[in-house]
Amino acid sequence: MAPRLHRYLTETPRFLPLIWAAVIVAVFFLSIWPAGAQSRIKDIASFEGIRDNQLVGYGLVVGLNGTGDDLDSAVFTRESLIGMLQRLGINARSDDLEVDNVAAVMVTSNMPPFSRQGSRVDVTVSALGDAESLQGGTLLVTPLLGADGEVYAVAQGSIAIAGFTAGGDAETITRGVPTTGRISNGAIVEREIPFQLNEMRRIKISLRNPDLTTASRIASSINAYLRADSARLLDPATVELSMPPGYSRTTVELLTEIEQLPIRVDQIAKVLVDESSGVIVMGEAVRISTVAVAQGNLTVRVTETPQVSQPNAFAEEGDTVVVPRTEVDVDEDEERQLGILESGVSLQELVNGLNSLGVGPRDMITILQAIKAAGALQAEIVVM
Repeated sequence: MAPRLHRYLTETPRFLPLIWAAVIVAVFFLSIWPAGAQSRIKDIASFEGIRDNQLVGYGLVVGLNGTGDDLDSAVFTRESLIGMLQRLGINARSDDLEVDNVAAVMVTSNMPPFSRQGSRVDVTVSALGDAESLQGGTLLVTPLLGADGEVYAVAQGSIAIAGFTAGGDAETITRGVPTTGRISNGAIVEREIPFQLNEMRRIKISLRNPDLTTASRIASSINAYLRADSARLLDPATVELSMPPGYSRTTVELLTEIEQLPIRVDQIAKVLVDESSGVIVMGEAVRISTVAVAQGNLTVRVTETPQVSQPNAFAEEGDTVVVPRTEVDVDEDEERQLGILESGVSLQELVNGLNSLGVGPRDMITILQAIKAAGALQAEIVVM
C-alpha cells in the first residue's frame, strides 16, 4: 500500500467529526441566507386591518408677524375669529375688525393603526387663505375628524416651517413653502378605532404591486411554512390566510411569523417615461427583439456677421454702408451609424447600445416608442 494512501486511511477517522461539523454549519448558513432578489412579505404586502386612518380639521393660527390673512378678502377667517372670541365671552362683531396676525388653516394627519387614547401623532398645517407665511404661528385647539365625521384627535402647538419669505419694496425672496408647516406630536388621540385583530380567523394579504406570480409564491411559501393549506390565491392582489387547524398561538403571533418569510418578487416588463423631465425608468425584465436603430438630426446653422464699410479719411466721395456676411453650416450627423441590437438583450445591453449611438434621454424616449411601435419591445411603455 502506498504511504500517502495508508496515511489517509489511518488519519481520516480522527478528522471525520470536524469535517461533518463543517458541513452541518455550511448547510445551516446556506439555508438561512436569503437568496438574491428576495423580499419579506411585510415589505411587499399589507395585512387586512393594519392601516393608517386619515384625519382632517379646520383651525386658526395666531401669533403671525403681520403675514396672516386679510380679513376683508378671507371671509371664513373673519367669521371663525369672531366665533372663537364669542365662545370665550368676547363680543368682537364689528366692521372695524382688522388684524393681520391670524390665518385660517387646514390640519391633516395620519393616525397610525392601533393608536391608543392619549398617544400623540404628527400633524401638517397648511394655509387656507391668503396668508404669506405661517412662521412663528401657534395652532389653536383644532378637532381632527375621520371619514365618519367623528373626532379622533385634537391638535394644538407651535408650527415649524422649512421655508421663509424676506424682502423689501423692490425685491422679495421666498425659499421653500412658508405657508405649510408641521407640528411634531402635535395631536393627542382622543378616540380609539375599534378593531380586534386577534379575533379574526381569516385575514387577507394585499400586495402593494399586484402580480399573479408573486401572489402565488406568497401562498405557496406560507403553506410550505405552516405545512397546511392555509393560504389560497384569490386574485393578483389578494391572498387569503386562514388559521391552520390545531394552531395554538394567536393571530398576531401567526402574522409575526408569516411577515418574515422571504419571497422572490416578479414584475411586469415596464418602461416608465416622463416626457416633461426626460426621465426614463426601465425594469430588469425589459427585453427586445433584433432591431436596427439609427439616430441623427439635420442641423442647419446660419450665422450673420455684418461688417461696416466706409470711405477713407478726407475722401471726396463715398458712403458708409453695411456689408452682409453670412455663414451657413450644415451638420448631418454623418458620424452616427446604424446600430443593431440583438434579440433578447438585457436592460444593461439595451442602455449600452443606445448610449453608444450618442443618444440622450429625450431622444431615447422617441427611440423606445418607435421600437415599441415596430413590435420589437417586449415591455409596456407608461407615459407619466
